Amino acid sequence: MAAATSIKLDDTLKGRVQHLADARRRSSHWIMREAIAQYVEREEKREAFKQDAIRAWEEYQQTGLHATLEEADTWLAKLEAGEDAEPPKCHV
Repeated sequence: MAAATSIKLDDTLKGRVQHLADARRRSSHWIMREAIAQYVEREEKREAFKQDAIRAWEEYQQTGLHATLEEADTWLAKLEAGEDAEPPKCHV
């Protein structure tokens, strides 16, 4: 069930939202809900990426396992060329 909430917009932003809503033949409510949903989804993905990077860094600090830039670049070049290449093995 959806819960009502309120948001205060300055007149300029409110006008921009209304203009876009008119152009898209949608309500300003729909435009704002869509904008918030897209923003939240994008920021959740950004936060997940950040947390993955932190975990990877912590794992690297503990194990020292890594692939060099050259190894990764060679692998990516093969993939880009359409080859079915295995990723490089991690090493110390």
